Amino acid sequence: MVQDAKDTAGVPPDIVHTVCPHDCPSTCALEVERVDARTIGRVRGAKDNSYTAGVICAKVARYAERVHHPDRLGHPLRRTGAKGSGRFERISWDQALDEVAGALAAAAGRYGAETVWPYFYAGTMGLVQRDGIERLRHVMRYSRQHSTICTTLVDAGWLAGVGDLRGPDPREMAESDLIVCWGTNAVATQVNVMTHVTRARKQRGAKLAVVDPYRNATAEVADVHVAPRPGTDGALACAMMHVLFAEGYADREYMADYADCPDRLEAHLATRTPAWAAAITGLDEQEIVDFARLYGAAERSYIRLGYGFARSRNGAANTHAVSCLPTVTGAWRRQGGGAFYTNRGIFKWDKTLIEGLDALDRSVRKLDQSRIGPILTGDPRDLGDGPPVTALFIQNTNPAVVAPESAKVRDGFARDDLFVCVHEQFMTDTARMADIVLPATTFLEHDDIYQGGGHQHIVLGPKIIEPYAEARSNHEVVCALAERLGARHRGFTMTAREIVDETLRASGRPGFDALEQTHWIDCQPDFETAHFLDGFATPDGKFHFAPDWSRIGRDHARMPRLPDHMAAIDESDAEHPFRLVTAPARHYLNSSFTETPTSKRREGRPTILVHPDDLAGLGIEDRGRTRVGNRRADIVVHAKAFSGLQRGVVVIESIWPNGAFEEGLGVNALVSAEPGPPLGGAVFHDTAVWLRPAA
Repeated sequence: MVQDAKDTAGVPPDIVHTVCPHDCPSTCALEVERVDARTIGRVRGAKDNSYTAGVICAKVARYAERVHHPDRLGHPLRRTGAKGSGRFERISWDQALDEVAGALAAAAGRYGAETVWPYFYAGTMGLVQRDGIERLRHVMRYSRQHSTICTTLVDAGWLAGVGDLRGPDPREMAESDLIVCWGTNAVATQVNVMTHVTRARKQRGAKLAVVDPYRNATAEVADVHVAPRPGTDGALACAMMHVLFAEGYADREYMADYADCPDRLEAHLATRTPAWAAAITGLDEQEIVDFARLYGAAERSYIRLGYGFARSRNGAANTHAVSCLPTVTGAWRRQGGGAFYTNRGIFKWDKTLIEGLDALDRSVRKLDQSRIGPILTGDPRDLGDGPPVTALFIQNTNPAVVAPESAKVRDGFARDDLFVCVHEQFMTDTARMADIVLPATTFLEHDDIYQGGGHQHIVLGPKIIEPYAEARSNHEVVCALAERLGARHRGFTMTAREIVDETLRASGRPGFDALEQTHWIDCQPDFETAHFLDGFATPDGKFHFAPDWSRIGRDHARMPRLPDHMAAIDESDAEHPFRLVTAPARHYLNSSFTETPTSKRREGRPTILVHPDDLAGLGIEDRGRTRVGNRRADIVVHAKAFSGLQRGVVVIESIWPNGAFEEGLGVNALVSAEPGPPLGGAVFHDTAVWLRPAA
């Protein structure tokens, strides 16, 4: 329901400032129409925020559909039927909290505290409401979480060369001659990038290049689209650098001052020719040369790296190889030049209070979030000599749909000896498998603080409307459980507003009240720092063409010593001739917005994009039912003839609910839970499959 402000007897609505909480680098500053104490109207981008610049995605603009959705969870529920049956009865909050605390205590009493696994991720990106679960974990000594579902691989690759998670001001894209969106479908997943790209095109005649395995919405509006096979970005980057050195585009003076071993790199790249890369990437050799020349000739070239790198086993190596490009050309030294992945490193938070870091014991075991399927089905590689996981407390995520090897996740949740509590806004696939379901607030119904990943702002998200029905915030639930479990920490006795205020002040920022007046804080470092002109954030101040991967993660022995194609992906073969990418959809965000009517209508149904020649060779009709599978599982989707990718590459957009698929099993059943080196990370775009007509 979208509440129209004109329906309120001619009284204009309040316009209140907040910020989008969803897992997107844009972290858009918002202006929300507050119709009354429980109702919102339209949602717009904040015009005065220099990054958001008044622009938000269509799904958040329709947020009233979500916050006022009739299917929102409003009351605590207890399971009455079999797990996954969807049969629940309403209970009181006291009953629910008593039962959850009792179940967690009983599990810990039988197996030890590590049998309990608080499990969370980025359903909200607010620091208090997302990360407060860590305080309960640390105080109670529950199993820790290695959060690998999203950015671990690209983090590792960026840190290997650059040394810190920061870069040139993303607003500088408006001053670039060439913007390269590499591994990101910005139109669908970070719309504000396109605002600054559009400015550069209008004001400077800049070009937009997109590197992505298929012609997505961003590639459709680009000047250049380069579509390598999935997982071969490192080979493309190396061949581009070969051309840059060979044809005089390399800035040798810059590298002498700012890089560790340019001579070794040039010698290494002598054999990484465009012909070599063409065989790996599936691209035409001349296309690689032309793209390298376009990049090398642009005085102000800005590479915007995306999370697509974090979806492949060799994602860290690919990220590192691409981040070498502006070092070879010296683009870092120019306004509107360089490369950018995230500004996460600039905010310098003191999160002691939020996360209970003063209670952290690193000897407590850490379990890999992406391997929840193997963990719940007892894989000894994960559990070692520790206890099984027999109790889960879940906030902000939907692992029954989102996690790899989702058939194993389903089997694990079905265990009779596993207690599950899920705190959610809707009856997700994960909530349906729970013993206790607790109703959660939306971002409009609680206080929090946010940081931009794709920009430089700290943004306040104050409570705007009253909670729906009996919904409670993550912070309130964590504190209530802590009281029942006997967990002692002063953070459990404070309001979210008080924690935001103290965290801001401890981090050297103005407090809650001051930020409520200004709405956001611009934390962008100065030009020299942002462009690493005072040195990169490595021990020697140099960009590292030859990283010390052992500083990044334990599984470092397989990593290439210099930028290269790392042959570690799930290669296609005679049995599995297709490489599958599970890309984001435009109208969903991970598994969020899959319940809103407009998003559902615009996305339609699960569909696989297949080159027309491949469809013909398989005897599958356009829009025909198609079975897709590998050694892990098989699912049924409808095929769509699509020429905007290479033969042998297929794409299924979006993480649909399992129930959207004919046989009740979603796309991530096909995806391996094998971690990518050197530090782990899920590999959603790194899957070899077969296709055949569905019977």
